[in-house]
Amino acid sequence: MAEFEVKNKQVLFKNYVEGFPKESDMVVTDASTIRLKVPADAPNSVLLKNLYLSCDPVMRIRMRKPGDETSSYFTPYAPGSPLSGHGVGEVVDSGHPDFKEGELVWGITKWEHYTLITQPESLHKIQHADVPLSYYTGILGMPGMTAYAGFNEVCSPKKGEYVFISAASGAVGQLVGQLAKLLGCYVVGSAGSKEKVDLLKNKLNFDEAFNYKEEHDLTAALKRYFPEGIDIYFENVGGKFLDAVLLNMRVHGRIAVCGMISQYNLEKPEGVTNLMCLVYKRIHLQGFTVRDYYHLYPKYLDYILPCIREGKVIYLEDIAEGLENGPSALVGLFSGRNVGKQLVSISHQ
Repeated sequence: MAEFEVKNKQVLFKNYVEGFPKESDMVVTDASTIRLKVPADAPNSVLLKNLYLSCDPVMRIRMRKPGDETSSYFTPYAPGSPLSGHGVGEVVDSGHPDFKEGELVWGITKWEHYTLITQPESLHKIQHADVPLSYYTGILGMPGMTAYAGFNEVCSPKKGEYVFISAASGAVGQLVGQLAKLLGCYVVGSAGSKEKVDLLKNKLNFDEAFNYKEEHDLTAALKRYFPEGIDIYFENVGGKFLDAVLLNMRVHGRIAVCGMISQYNLEKPEGVTNLMCLVYKRIHLQGFTVRDYYHLYPKYLDYILPCIREGKVIYLEDIAEGLENGPSALVGLFSGRNVGKQLVSISHQ
């Protein structure tokens, strides 16, 4: 019936990207119409009204042409289709017995006002209403689980160890640093502006932080902050950072490779020249993906929710208002424009 139909504003992917993504690589449109009811030919589906969308660096990887070496891990976006990523939504209509109208969920959705989820088993129900709903794009969603699993499961941290985090004011890095401090570690983070460095030191409780853009010699900078070496490096940047860190690692150090944002927009990734340090220092270097650790999500919530409620953990967010501002927010990730977790709050006009 006509009264159930609405204009469905969307952010469409235009074509495959080379170099840094631009706002013009996406187009905002309200040309499509959607009926606010689960269709008869998709009986087990859930129709979501999207409320928050997460801007994540991995979305840049999905803008590459099919056939790229990452295609088997991250499905490329199809030109002319909406972007997709993590988000928070409200169930508008449901044909699935586990989901009811009005329930709040987080998981993979599309960059549009309304999304039909045909495999809702992957959605997580939101059951804790005493924390900001937006947190489920960050500290209580995929980035939070990434930080928790990468630090605790991959790095096997111990009290008193020396921890370095690159891109430390971002969605994952800011939480890793606070988890390390709660354990009793010495924590240093790098960021790309004085404002971010001040936040790390004065608000997020890092022991030290530095602006990597002001350092001509990263190896020397790390030696200055870690005269006895680094036990744990949480890798978010790659390239020259990883090379400098390898020279400053301690024997039996651990490196969790979460991402390498400095490499995503390069046609030819930078090489790493100090890999023999892995041998000399018996360093454990491990890449990981959060999808292998979602079974720990209930355990993570039991740990992190009291920390949030008691003020032991603070989470910084950078919220863009309106779907039409989504492309700008996403592009800003790659110039470091955001301060904290970048997300989009969707208004339904």
